[in-house]
Amino acid sequence: MKRLLIVAPHPDDELLGCGGTILRHLAEGAEVHWLIVTRMQAEAGFNEDRIAAREALIEKVAAAVGFTDIHRLDFPAARLDTVPLGDLVAAIGGVVDRSAADTLFIPNGSDVHSDHRVVAQAAGACSKWFRHPNVKRVLAYETLSETDFTLPPDGPGMLINYYVDIGDQLARKLELLALYEEELGDFPFPRSLTAVEALARMRGAACGCQAAEGFQLLKAIE
Repeated sequence: MKRLLIVAPHPDDELLGCGGTILRHLAEGAEVHWLIVTRMQAEAGFNEDRIAAREALIEKVAAAVGFTDIHRLDFPAARLDTVPLGDLVAAIGGVVDRSAADTLFIPNGSDVHSDHRVVAQAAGACSKWFRHPNVKRVLAYETLSETDFTLPPDGPGMLINYYVDIGDQLARKLELLALYEEELGDFPFPRSLTAVEALARMRGAACGCQAAEGFQLLKAIE
């Protein structure tokens, strides 16, 4: 993986699902691009102070992680199911081309949050080899409070068939996640540092390392 594109419906999804993987690949010299699909908007009831605070937080997280680049699409948060799918596909596809990403990390397509499901569908459409030939791999990441809350027959959880050892990155992942303090809660809230660490330890136990992130490999071209 030389150029990764992390497709996040909302800020914090990137660290919850891929934080350790992002840090590991950056340390190994890869380009890692962060795509944020939605933005807080006044039309949706967010006040100016909260919008400004969120924008400042995104810049802080981006600098702390060291992303190669950030891409913003500005679609309305929690309302992606009202956006024409073709508009999302075109917008995400443009970022796929500009970043020249060879690997896409996308949400799980059966997550309980409608924004996640829509983004997964639109991003998946950007893996066609004849439209975006640079894309060689597509992996779905799990997001605590979304992936694990899907009801049968689509969930809970997803098929994990790809692991990334993040034993050396877990502590830093938790430090970075703490920047999203408004999105976190106390255990047993699923978006808690305790739950995030527990999941990483469980994924590590499944693949023989101290900590790991689990993914579903959806497509690979060698």
